Amino acid sequence: MSTLRFQAIKETLNRKPVQVNEPARRSEIFGKHVFNKAAMRQHLTKEAFKSVLDAMTNGSKISREVADHISTGMKEWAIQNGATHYTHWFQPLTGATAEKHDAFFELEMDGEVIEKFGGGQLVQQEPDASSFPNGGIRNTFEARGYTAWDPTSPAFIMGTTLCIPTVFVAYTGEALDYKTPLLRSLQTIDQAATDVCKYFDKNVSKVTATLGWEQEYFLIDSALANSRPDLVLAGRTLLGHASAKGQQLDDHYFGSIPSRVMNFMRDLETECMLLGIPVKTRHNEVAPNQFELAPILKKQI
Repeated sequence: MSTLRFQAIKETLNRKPVQVNEPARRSEIFGKHVFNKAAMRQHLTKEAFKSVLDAMTNGSKISREVADHISTGMKEWAIQNGATHYTHWFQPLTGATAEKHDAFFELEMDGEVIEKFGGGQLVQQEPDASSFPNGGIRNTFEARGYTAWDPTSPAFIMGTTLCIPTVFVAYTGEALDYKTPLLRSLQTIDQAATDVCKYFDKNVSKVTATLGWEQEYFLIDSALANSRPDLVLAGRTLLGHASAKGQQLDDHYFGSIPSRVMNFMRDLETECMLLGIPVKTRHNEVAPNQFELAPILKKQI
């Protein structure tokens, strides 16, 4: 193990920073890979655009006919931006995201291939719910779970895949993901907060919850990480010295950012901008190799 550790350190010291090319102006690429309002105005009919906005703002239903128009516009936008597949993207109770990729094509009866993505494929899919954590609410032979499109979260492109944010529920209506309870909580907060606000202003009709998160993370060279059984097997530190409890590491906080880390941050921020994530702040945190990323406060979901 000690030999492996020395080899990992040697490999780490010989690495060179990866060059990252950033755009001249981030405003030019912000939300480029997101099916946002600007993209919807360009690719949807007025009726479809109005229906999506009404669903996002008021939670109104979208008819199947309008869903067909939306799916066609979304498909054309995605293909123009290099997408070849689509997926219902959701957060099951595994602690990770889940996705199943399908291509934008269908075989016709005469053997011809066409690019196709209909409203039914946009609105709902039926994954095998028994293969995800479900709390024992069904047997395998009853495994019917549904992913349903959530229009309050815009679709986006990762690589060559159009990701459609969805909720994941059982055929009996129980939530099988983390997003469904969050959406229900937001609705409850909206109703309760609106009732309170009406005591002061009767014209208040809606209260929107906002989220201002900070993402703190550690960066570890892959060679060093692979030499640690605890990181490989458990994904966290289980061995080593206890954390410092005083101000021993205050020189690291807000210190100069190493060149390799800076290039990682630049690459990460570029990807965030393409996905419409308004990241603004970056800095060293207190612990060695700990850093922080923070966006501008924005609407929840």
